[in-house]
Amino acid sequence: METILAIDEGTTGCTALIVDKNLTVIAESSVDFPQHFPKPGWVEHDVDEIWNATLQAVQNVVRKVDPKKIVAIGITNQRETVCFWDRKTTKPFSKAIVWQDRRTADFCQELKSQGLEEKFQKKTGLLLDPYFSGTKVAWALKNWKEVQAAQKAGTLAVGTIDSFLVARLTAGAEHVTEPSNASRTLAFDIHQKEFSEELCGHLGILKSIWPEVRPSVGLFGKTKNVPGLPDGIPISGILGDQQSALLGQACIREGLAKCTYGTGAFLLMNTGAKAVPSRHRLLTTIAWQLQNGETTYALEGSAFVAGAAVQWIRDGLKMIRKSEEIEVLAESVPDSDGVTFVPALTGLGAPHWDPQATGLLTGVTRGTTSAHIARAVLDGIAFQNVDILRAMEKDLGSKLKQLNVDGGASANNLLMQIQSDYLGVKLVRPKMIETTSLGAVFAAGMGVGIWKNLDEIQSSWKEDRSFEPKMADPEKQKALGRWQKAVQRTMLGH
Repeated sequence: METILAIDEGTTGCTALIVDKNLTVIAESSVDFPQHFPKPGWVEHDVDEIWNATLQAVQNVVRKVDPKKIVAIGITNQRETVCFWDRKTTKPFSKAIVWQDRRTADFCQELKSQGLEEKFQKKTGLLLDPYFSGTKVAWALKNWKEVQAAQKAGTLAVGTIDSFLVARLTAGAEHVTEPSNASRTLAFDIHQKEFSEELCGHLGILKSIWPEVRPSVGLFGKTKNVPGLPDGIPISGILGDQQSALLGQACIREGLAKCTYGTGAFLLMNTGAKAVPSRHRLLTTIAWQLQNGETTYALEGSAFVAGAAVQWIRDGLKMIRKSEEIEVLAESVPDSDGVTFVPALTGLGAPHWDPQATGLLTGVTRGTTSAHIARAVLDGIAFQNVDILRAMEKDLGSKLKQLNVDGGASANNLLMQIQSDYLGVKLVRPKMIETTSLGAVFAAGMGVGIWKNLDEIQSSWKEDRSFEPKMADPEKQKALGRWQKAVQRTMLGH
């Protein structure tokens, strides 16, 4: 049977899957790669380490199938992380600057003080925050001599992780991206669907260094000289990870929403053919563009830390040995006993957008145990999403009835129940919680005609379990009140 190879390039590792037309996962492999922290608030990747992890994951799955039966490759990736490489050789000029990196906070403030935030928001749907790629590129061009020299020589290629992977998969033949990734750069006009000369000018970068933008579904290039893969396999679908999860959750109609719990937590709501401008500090983004040019938009709210808070409990505080142990520890107490945790370990995302905010643990007494802290961490992950969803509802003028959930932490039943309780809506978890990879499969499959349209994708989505709100309203309001006070203290603390 014909198969699809999905490459899911996350923040801490790469997952490769081989999936058939019936969405049966035939082979799967995940390979981690390191993050580099050269200074406080700085986060980098070595793109050769990313490529080596990708090759290893791909070779692991290809051993279990006939690679000649792979008819398409789909890519999904961490979005705002930006790379710098040679157009011909694909050799990197520097480390990649990761989406979590905060080094451009001062530059963002400088652009805001020039009164430019409204202009950027109207054209890109984004706010001026270090999260996005554009200010990272400007910083690299000012501070890294090899990147400067390459721009002068005309050999510099700049792009998000998808662009770098396509360059490597095609032996340097293609410098391309698609709108869901391009719309995260601060340099891409989501209405004109092209990189903006004016915005690049404000950022102090050249428009010519960015990739060519093609529809999310369609041909991006063909494999050449990739160890373990035959030449000529079409790369036929690319989506940024959160938009990919929206497609993988079959949220193909206006008003449908999903939340992915990974390193961060990402809420996206499909707004159809309409780019809804946010009045409550959310992001307007492109969800995907089909081969016929039909474009779907989304509203998004991002919390920078979700699963990363559990990793901190595991690695920093040594309270647990494995991430999944937090559920048992937190469930050993009925609630957090007044302990509140704000997971601002890399600043606060939507709707607060405070890059200087730091994490806060409050309400601790002599009676506080590790179980109460574990429970407060899960509460904190859920509270962030309440703030985002309330802002989303205000922008749309309507209430959400259901939220689809996915990502690694959605396997934590306690966290999902806590989330349902504080949101006051039904949560639905699919059978395949790695919907980010599934979105890449769907995009690639549509690119080669395996699925003819979005309706065929929706019919293949299957539910695993749902969670209904159970918490009494007074208890919920009391906890939310403590959260709001803690957030204010976090933001006032610098």
